[in-house]
Amino acid sequence: MRIHIALIALIGVVCSLAATVWAQPFPSKPIRWVVPSSPGGGADTVTRLVANALPPVLGQRVVVDNRAGASGNIGAEIVAKSPPDGYTWIMMNNAQAANVSLYKNLPYDLIRDFAPVTQVDSSPHVIVVHPSLPVKSVGELVKLAKAKPGALDYASAGLGTVTFLAAELFKADAGVKLTHVPYKGGGESLLSIVSGETAVYFSPLVVALPHIRQSRLRALAVTSKKRMSLVPDIPTVAESGYPKYEFNLWNGLLVPAKTPKEAITAIRSAVIKVLNTPEVNKRLVEMSSTVIGNQPEEFGAFVKSEVDNIAKVVTKLNLTAESIR
Repeated sequence: MRIHIALIALIGVVCSLAATVWAQPFPSKPIRWVVPSSPGGGADTVTRLVANALPPVLGQRVVVDNRAGASGNIGAEIVAKSPPDGYTWIMMNNAQAANVSLYKNLPYDLIRDFAPVTQVDSSPHVIVVHPSLPVKSVGELVKLAKAKPGALDYASAGLGTVTFLAAELFKADAGVKLTHVPYKGGGESLLSIVSGETAVYFSPLVVALPHIRQSRLRALAVTSKKRMSLVPDIPTVAESGYPKYEFNLWNGLLVPAKTPKEAITAIRSAVIKVLNTPEVNKRLVEMSSTVIGNQPEEFGAFVKSEVDNIAKVVTKLNLTAESIR
């Protein structure tokens, strides 16, 4: 009986402490926002834009921590194993959904080990080539690739990344063979195409746009369903002869599983407030991004659907981490 009473008392103390913790203002210290890719990529660009605008709203610094490597798995594992206290975030995208199918023994479970907060944005990619490549359209690229199977290479930010997924889906639709050259992040892969080290790159539009405007890269087509008002003269892949092809990059904010709902609500509220500011919203539009800002439940369902849809593609193309290195 005494043990029973003591146990009840202990539970009461624990609950009281938990209530006291979340009665305190959140956040009360700086926040770490992990980006599982290198600086310079699409996810990094969007993360820094939002992170730089958050301190006045949260009252705390938000430090962007790039943890590239293993196709984003290093950064994801770090966050999955971080304390669920609301002070460690991660910006994920299509790549993490793909890793579920590409890697057999991930050190984390995408659905079980993370709690969704909100999808931040969605934006298209653009197929670019180095100006030295004698092609000016998707049709000419396909013709050249079919004339020399495997001779043309394409850069990616790493196995399973969005730049990889966009290219592999195009290869399947167009029936061409392009040799995969993976780099350690978006910064390195972009540099490879700008320098002429590689021939083709399926780049986030926001990342490639400055180089397109300076004629350092030649744009062949955007991967969205419709032309982008930002670059109205660039056709879509669909109107270039491949009507079923469409690829959009999404970025979403997640935290470790079991993070208190109070923290998730506070985080989402702050992020949505920033996304709706004229300055950030204007910049995202300039980056060809569409702001999403959905509820945690909606974003969680979206992530699950992405995992399932990409799994079908990976199975259809018989892709594995080993087969495409």
